[in-house]
Amino acid sequence: MAESKRTRSRKRRKPAFPEVKGKIVEGVELMPTENGYSIGIMFKDRTFLSFDVEPYITVFPELSDWKSKNYKPLKSWPVVKS
Repeated sequence: MAESKRTRSRKRRKPAFPEVKGKIVEGVELMPTENGYSIGIMFKDRTFLSFDVEPYITVFPELSDWKSKNYKPLKSWPVVKS
C-alpha cells in the first residue's frame, strides 16, 4: 500500500525569529538543565538565542485481557499528553 503524501502550503512564511535573520552563527551548544535541555546559538555579534526544552510524557491507556495468555484489547482511552 502506498503511503499518502502530505501537501504543504507554498505560502512564504515569516521567519519565526526575525531578529536573528542574516546573523552569522559562531557556535551551537546543547546543555542539560534541571528540567530538560537548553539549546543555545551564539552569533558572531555576541548575541545568544536559546531554547529551553522540557521532556514530556505521552500515556496510551488501554485495558486488555491476558487470560488466554494472548493479548486481547478490551478498551482504550484517549491519549494523555503532559
